[in-house]
Amino acid sequence: MLTELSIRNFAIIDHVTLTFREGLTVLSGETGAGKSIIIDAIQLLAGGRASVDFIRHGEDKAEIEGLFSIESSSHQIYAIGKHYGVEIHDNEVVLQRLITASGKSICRANGKLVTLAILKEFGKTLIDIHSQHETQSLMEPDNHIELLDLYNRDNIEEVKVEYLTLFEKLETLRKRYNELNENEQEMAQRLDLLEFQLNELEKANLVPNEDVDLEKERNQLINYEKIYKGVMEAYNALYGEQKGLEWLSIAQKSLEEISHYDEEIEKSSEALSNHFYMMEDLTYELGNFLEALEYDPDRLNEIESRLSEISRLKKKYGSSVSDIIEYMGSIEEEIEQIKNKDSHLQKLASEIEEIKLDAFLEAKQLHALRKEAASKLIQEVQDELKDLYLEKASFSVQFTPENVVENATLHKNGIDQIRFLISTNVGEPLKEIHKVASGGELSRIMLVLKKLFAKHQGVTSVIFDEVDTGVSGRVAQAIAEKIYQISNDSQVLCITHLPQVAAMADTHLFIEKNEMGNRTITQVAELTETEQINELTRMMTGTKITETAKEHAKELHTLAQSFKTKVIVNN
Repeated sequence: MLTELSIRNFAIIDHVTLTFREGLTVLSGETGAGKSIIIDAIQLLAGGRASVDFIRHGEDKAEIEGLFSIESSSHQIYAIGKHYGVEIHDNEVVLQRLITASGKSICRANGKLVTLAILKEFGKTLIDIHSQHETQSLMEPDNHIELLDLYNRDNIEEVKVEYLTLFEKLETLRKRYNELNENEQEMAQRLDLLEFQLNELEKANLVPNEDVDLEKERNQLINYEKIYKGVMEAYNALYGEQKGLEWLSIAQKSLEEISHYDEEIEKSSEALSNHFYMMEDLTYELGNFLEALEYDPDRLNEIESRLSEISRLKKKYGSSVSDIIEYMGSIEEEIEQIKNKDSHLQKLASEIEEIKLDAFLEAKQLHALRKEAASKLIQEVQDELKDLYLEKASFSVQFTPENVVENATLHKNGIDQIRFLISTNVGEPLKEIHKVASGGELSRIMLVLKKLFAKHQGVTSVIFDEVDTGVSGRVAQAIAEKIYQISNDSQVLCITHLPQVAAMADTHLFIEKNEMGNRTITQVAELTETEQINELTRMMTGTKITETAKEHAKELHTLAQSFKTKVIVNN
């Protein structure tokens, strides 16, 4: 969950540090106080689009930093961190976003610089933001099949992975088949090019690691004098009268003669003997090296010429001789395939049919599992909608095709295309959700889906930005209860103008706008129980607070606490 958020020089916020807890945190305050600005900051932390307009007037940068606690050791954030080389310690992730006045956006995950795309990868596993706009994207038909698979992930995941493996292999084979089946003129031109390249490479007669070996030999020839002088000086210092080996021999014999008198001397004698023989071998090796060492200017010219030729080939075929040889093998294979195109096409066609059959069987199993999941989802959605006073609504999951068809087209999701359909009035046909639902109905439908999917998505924090707009009365109370129920599976941050929702808060933060030093600033305060009741009163009546309104607010708060206790007991 999001445990701490720090915002500096962002819009009208000078500096705010917020600490969040588990459960439901409500943010309330007057319109324009800065509630949505805080959500905007969190959205940027999750990889949202930045703008220099976000930087507080007169400042050169805006900074946002969030600390997330990860409760589950199997959370997908660990796999993402490992993939991008971001270390995660103590079950904590710190995301940082800095926006400069020049338009630069600097992102960090646990202190490591990352791209915006990588920050977004981290963000989407930690934060799920829903506003009126985000509700629309949730209703997009393209997302429905992923949501259904998520709903039944435990049963579907393994089959889906197996299908995708087969589908990707099938696509690769189809691509190769199409490439090989191009028109005769293109294939003839391709064959000419490959044969020219193969002929050039065969003439070069390359040897594995030849470039490395030649560069080593060239380096030796270029530095012949330095090498000869250094080795000769080392050899002369070791070999000969009054030189290193002779003195080591004297020391060795001296210790050997007295070694039987003391154990320590015996050990030293043995060690010195070993070192003497090693130095003796080394001296002989240096002598042999000197005898073999010779300077051949013609050989140096040959090496330079050969390296120049290899360098020319590297520019065309690979960064090393090994790469060039590997490329040579690949074009030999392709030439053979083109010359024997018909037999290869026949083999590829056979492989395609075989893989297609296997993929279809997996897609068929996916279809059956999705049908089963859809049946359960429909029933759960219907029950949840009744709780939100949409008892006359009908929800359905439409499959295209409805049943398994042997010649169905395979795509990345199998054979299925899925849409969520709903009818909110008796006698009305089922239609796509965004074409049927009003603003208030859409909010309720979204909450139902969010409640059912939240526990499967694995995100640590769910954020609602005024998704309860357009509802009131008993519907507002039902929405408040649903939002609280979601907070039992994930941390929930909610901006609201509804007192029914605010009354459910485990933590209530009040956002207000003040002036300080001729500047407007946003301040945040956590409300006590008494202050929360006063805020509920303001939300119910506006600016004028009466005793009657206070009593209503107290009653609303008491009813909310009673509901929360009941939910906890049932869980």
